[in-house]
Amino acid sequence: AFGMAKTSTLKAAVERLDAQGVDHIAVVRMFISGSSFLDKTEYILGLRESLDSEAGHTMPAVTTPHSSPKDSLHTPPKGKPHKPGMKDMPGTHAEEAGEGHRKMDMPGSMGGSMMMEPPVPIESDATFFLSTEGVGASPLIDDILLARVRALSIDPATEAILILAHGPGDDAENEQWLIDMERRADRLGGFGPFVEIRCETLREDWPGRRAEAEKRIRAFVKAQDEAGVRVLVVPFRVAGFGPYGKVLEGLDYTADGLGFSPHPNMTRWIDQTARATLPSLPASALDHPASHTD
Repeated sequence: AFGMAKTSTLKAAVERLDAQGVDHIAVVRMFISGSSFLDKTEYILGLRESLDSEAGHTMPAVTTPHSSPKDSLHTPPKGKPHKPGMKDMPGTHAEEAGEGHRKMDMPGSMGGSMMMEPPVPIESDATFFLSTEGVGASPLIDDILLARVRALSIDPATEAILILAHGPGDDAENEQWLIDMERRADRLGGFGPFVEIRCETLREDWPGRRAEAEKRIRAFVKAQDEAGVRVLVVPFRVAGFGPYGKVLEGLDYTADGLGFSPHPNMTRWIDQTARATLPSLPASALDHPASHTD
């Protein structure tokens, strides 16, 4: 069910399961933060009676678009060939921005309505169990970040790593995002003597905070480049490069555009989270051949 706690997609998914006679449903929420849209999802699935308008990753009311397209462009470093590792080549726009965002669902997109679909409770006889831990808190992400850096790095002693995430609006929650990101990135220092490993959140859906973040992020990349340091940009996102190509436009850096997916550890995360969310599920019910493709 794609979307940020979107009633229509959740309703369609639940109806498909209802039609199959399913009476217990584990809802695995693939968000970086476990708090993102949790209250809205609970409300839609009938697990809470009311909804606080400020609950979980509420985005600002925006009636006019601002410039933050889902652009997957990224600039190769000077004098070095670079082959993007994703389908969206320079000159196109990525549909997947990570955190479930799609063009018609969020402020600042390139088209359509600027308003979120209002949450509405759906009817079902099934019992729901919701996961509450975000993807970004899982140690499984450590290996994914390491794999992304290994694919980009040439000489760690002359490189800096910039890990970019969506980020929330609340300042205290944003600090927790950064703590989680730094914890997940801790192993990267063991791969090589990088000049610096920097974690940043763009705070994409909050224009004032985003403007400050963009200025800080661009200043970091520019300063490293002027010092002769090659910057590796790694998205801390469920999938895709999000709007980072647009944010970093005109700067020199290296990226392949890959978020956490695809990677075998994302399959493992879904499997483990589903099992933990619905503990009474027979062990054989979720058994399947593991994917070993990156």
